[in-house]
Amino acid sequence: MTQAISPRSRKVRVLATLGPASDTPEMIERLFVAGADAFRINMSHGDQASKIPLFEAIRAMEKRIGRPTTILADLQGPKLRVGKFAEGKIILRTGHEFILDRDPTPGDETRVELPHREIFEAAHPDARLLLDDGKLVLRVVSVAGDRMTTIVEVGGPLSNSKGLNVPDMVLPLAALTDKDRSDLAFAVEQGADWIALSFVQRPEDLMEARRLIGGKAALLAKIEKPSAIARLDEIMEQCDGVMVARGDLGVELPPQSVPPLQKRIVETARRLGRPVIVATQMLESMIDSPSPTRAEVSDVATAVYDGADAIMLSAESAAGQWPVESVAMMNSIADAVERDPAHGDRVHFTVTHPDPTTADALAEAAKNIARTVSAAAIICFTSSGSTARRIARERPPVPIMGLTPRLETARRLGLLWGMHAVQTRDVESFEEMVAKAKRMALRHHIATAGDRVVLCAGVPFKTPGSTNVLHVVTIVGDELTSYRGPEGG
Repeated sequence: MTQAISPRSRKVRVLATLGPASDTPEMIERLFVAGADAFRINMSHGDQASKIPLFEAIRAMEKRIGRPTTILADLQGPKLRVGKFAEGKIILRTGHEFILDRDPTPGDETRVELPHREIFEAAHPDARLLLDDGKLVLRVVSVAGDRMTTIVEVGGPLSNSKGLNVPDMVLPLAALTDKDRSDLAFAVEQGADWIALSFVQRPEDLMEARRLIGGKAALLAKIEKPSAIARLDEIMEQCDGVMVARGDLGVELPPQSVPPLQKRIVETARRLGRPVIVATQMLESMIDSPSPTRAEVSDVATAVYDGADAIMLSAESAAGQWPVESVAMMNSIADAVERDPAHGDRVHFTVTHPDPTTADALAEAAKNIARTVSAAAIICFTSSGSTARRIARERPPVPIMGLTPRLETARRLGLLWGMHAVQTRDVESFEEMVAKAKRMALRHHIATAGDRVVLCAGVPFKTPGSTNVLHVVTIVGDELTSYRGPEGG
């Protein structure tokens, strides 16, 4: 890395999706300057070749700014769609019967192909089928082999290949398609730090993705299916982080169900120590407008008050007319909320009980000590990132600096609440640990002369999972000038 950069003044992270409105190196850097901490590359749109310049631009910027930068590659997942119509479009009439079958013949106002065998296997009377993002609703009357009879409960226009949601079924369908497997291999090869898995219904859905990733990236589960809610704790045990994907949740569930579910998912993730992203339609009006609605501002603020690790922009930064302004607005909302004196108390409405381990006990103690002695920061030495995750789970009142010799670890930490990750050479002794912590705190402007910082590490050094040291030090003014070692160490 070429230079040290100051940490953000806020602790929640901002994740910006890249797309046609933000796919140049200049725009990516403008988004970073405006407040983006991490970047989402959506594998649903465009081919793999079109994604390579995005990876390259982010890594080139990372080198220029001297800050490990997080890339999340979001897999498309299975897409359920109806077939085509002879006239291209029909009108579904409320109260009328409508047939779904496996016949590829173009449909009409009485029937259409449904090419997904798994839906016929899982369907049952009274189950709902939602078409075109939930605008149209069918209710299953009966299923006989490859023929499903439904009644139209909410009618309207339906055109070729519209999407289908099945909120009342758990489909015998893998979360990974052939396209996803190819995209996953590509994203890992390009150096993605996180892989987001769509269409997660059960914990078993994560196992193949975990195997294919092979430890080269962290795995994030998108919670977008009602069936996933029923096994939320089990799913979170199998992944490294979660996303509250409110778009699909809002299609498959009544809209009034989504806010309490969002709070439940955030609370569960925090309790289990998994970073959690709140996503979809956060500043939706800024796709076309330079300013958000008051309701959208309140929505973003709620996620920050709840203690989410990250808040995400989708089409606002990917395809909207105001991508930089959207990031800047999200940054300013989060900054204002975190300056609220009540923010700290509200974040701790969720109680995170430590596991009965030394590492968890020290993480909780580091938070309490930092508050008691008015420390400027908590500095942790971490190889795998587990120590940093434990401390972030506690939501301490001060910034967290994660020092790691592994660049891939530093990049993955970019989605954690309050984390400023730095790649640096490992330490060999306790004295070197203390000296390096002081030096890095000054170099990265996380503390100044006279400040106290809390150090957390494991002895013996270079041993993952050995966190067993907590130490408070005071920084003196000549820590940088007295150091004679090589720069960056």
